[in-house]
Amino acid sequence: MRAVKSHLIDRRRFLRGMGAVLALPWLESAAMADAPRVRRLVCVGNHLGFYPGNFFPEASGKGYVPTSTLKPLEMHRDDLTVFSHLDHELNGGHGAVQGFLTSIKKEEAAGFPAKNISLDQAAAEHVGSATRFPSVNTGIYKGTDMCWTRAGVHVPPVSNPAALFRALFVNLPAKKREAERTRLQHQGSVLDALRESAGALSRTLNVADRNKLDQYLTSVRDVERRLQMSREWLDQPKPKAPIDEVLDEERQHLDEVALFYDLMALALQTDSTRVATLETGMGFRTSELDLDGYHGISHHGKAPGRIDQLKVVEAFLTAKLSDFMNRLKEAQVFDDTLVVFGSGMSDGSSHSNRNLPVLLAGGGLKHRGHLVCPAEQHKRVPLSNLWLSVLRWFGSEADQFGRSTGTFSPMEIG
Repeated sequence: MRAVKSHLIDRRRFLRGMGAVLALPWLESAAMADAPRVRRLVCVGNHLGFYPGNFFPEASGKGYVPTSTLKPLEMHRDDLTVFSHLDHELNGGHGAVQGFLTSIKKEEAAGFPAKNISLDQAAAEHVGSATRFPSVNTGIYKGTDMCWTRAGVHVPPVSNPAALFRALFVNLPAKKREAERTRLQHQGSVLDALRESAGALSRTLNVADRNKLDQYLTSVRDVERRLQMSREWLDQPKPKAPIDEVLDEERQHLDEVALFYDLMALALQTDSTRVATLETGMGFRTSELDLDGYHGISHHGKAPGRIDQLKVVEAFLTAKLSDFMNRLKEAQVFDDTLVVFGSGMSDGSSHSNRNLPVLLAGGGLKHRGHLVCPAEQHKRVPLSNLWLSVLRWFGSEADQFGRSTGTFSPMEIG
């Protein structure tokens, strides 16, 4: 494969450039005593999971011996928690991976009040129009269908770093802003007409069809909410880019992972968003690490050679996560940012969606190292309970999320 020049952001230049566009870091002073602490959420998911033997430590607590996947995160040992025995009790292999942040498969979404809304989108609803982008969703090679709205609509990730850079930092010319304003007004008029027609139609429908119409109207209201937020930010100038423009050119997937983390950090630190996601799809090019195809090695069949290859790619992914956490710490926003990392797949070889790899980092929490949750079926704690507690940490007053049965009892979140 042809080598592609890397355009990663130098750390010192990154921090030097941020000074021109960022708000002051949190100051422990009387003048800042009443200022609200802005909280941020980052969710990172990998379609093909993490081989359990490479991910979960043998010992519980903070004294565990790090596995190959956790070794790149050693410098952050006191700032993260690895959870064992958590899942959503879903089955379906690849088809259930999209339930990682939702706890609900899309085919079952109609039976839940909030459909299969994902953790990030529930947090984005809480943020509303306080930031230009309620969420920034990114992905490598089409992502992994991780993010879903309250209307049960998939949120596709941005897979082009240059497009994300333009969205964050390049202001539209006046003529294009007026064209966008006209487009938004037209869409608003269409939605008004649809809602009026639906209201008249509702009186003639039976119960089943009325429920279907209600689901449709939920989608309409979601679009209306997004249109309103777009109008509010249309004439607001974007922050000045602290880095050179990210060009629209071919890149290796290895470089795209690092670049998306850099751009997410910038988006969070300029308060362009408070919710960001990164998805690594099944087509992630492990050949760039001189390995066999990713999907193929995930079907390891316990062959030592393939498990060794998984160690390489999984350690690469956690090394990039470690770099991202370092940047958040250097920018003094790490303690107000909660990072969720894991997958809706545990062992790709058996297509298992049980005992998922889950890690939380940052957020100012009292982290527990390796937290072993109950394994007995009658004592198991749903992963959605953890997601509910994450939402509560974020500031939401939600009392339920997906299949949750309450907040997360094994550890205090917040």
